[in-house]
Amino acid sequence: MAYNDYHLYMDDVEEGQSWISSARTITEADIVNFAGISGDFNPIHTDHEYARNTPYGKPIAHGLLTLAVTSGLSINSPPIRTMAFVSIKDWQFLEPVFIGDTIHIRSTLLEKEVRARGRRALLTWQCEVLNQQEKVLQRGITTTLVEGRANLKNNSD
Repeated sequence: MAYNDYHLYMDDVEEGQSWISSARTITEADIVNFAGISGDFNPIHTDHEYARNTPYGKPIAHGLLTLAVTSGLSINSPPIRTMAFVSIKDWQFLEPVFIGDTIHIRSTLLEKEVRARGRRALLTWQCEVLNQQEKVLQRGITTTLVEGRANLKNNSD
């Protein structure tokens, strides 16, 4: 199957449609690696003894680690021809993510603003991060720039 056949274009999606991503389990290695990359070694994430005395009773994943994983999970939900990630609005960190939690994403298309004579569109999404119990852990609004089928015609001219 060709790349163009597999991916959706802005013409293929409508406001109100939702997609559920595949799932990914957050590991202690994820947290340690993210701490190393980001420099955020807050003991709430990396020190089991310290975390035992917090309201959570155990280490929690960085909120931004979960947001980064969300980006990866969203890439195929839906598998759309994204040209650019434009913005994040009103992102809320509602509940902690623990080592061993398996998260997935529910993406709902809120708005489609067609531009450049159908060659692309700004898509506004409601994104929710859910755990294995379907509890919403994080949510927010994202905007992406997505390719339209008119680009196919322009590229073949």
